[in-house]
Amino acid sequence: MKKLYEQDYSQWAETMADLLASGKFVELDIENLVEEVRDLSKRERDRLLSSLRLILHHLLKWDYQSHKRSRSWQNTISRERDNIGLYLEDSPSLNQYLNNESLEKIYRVARSDAMREIGLNLPKTCPYNIETALNRLIDIEITKNNSDGA
Repeated sequence: MKKLYEQDYSQWAETMADLLASGKFVELDIENLVEEVRDLSKRERDRLLSSLRLILHHLLKWDYQSHKRSRSWQNTISRERDNIGLYLEDSPSLNQYLNNESLEKIYRVARSDAMREIGLNLPKTCPYNIETALNRLIDIEITKNNSDGA
């Protein structure tokens, strides 16, 4: 089974599912199965934090390049907030990652992304808290010239 895991992950996964369904637990590739189940949790956490990163990135652009605000930025923030809501609905335990420590860690990456994109120096410390990042209204009138920008 370990060889199958290395050669054809998809087939390995199907085989593991079949063995589990049929109760053939002795034949399972336990070592790799445990690793994969742990990775499932990490992937869910990473999706959550990726959405938070996009929110922070776009909030920074929104706040520090107000003359270029766009509906696209607004839509990205709204979409990623919705995504976070769905992730938390499916896996409430992900709430543990919505804390100041995670926020500061993700902010460093979002800040770097935004600085590369807009060419401005941005605050080293996150100007937002979790509540603000996830809930602050950004329904500010967008000028006609910037209504379709990204």
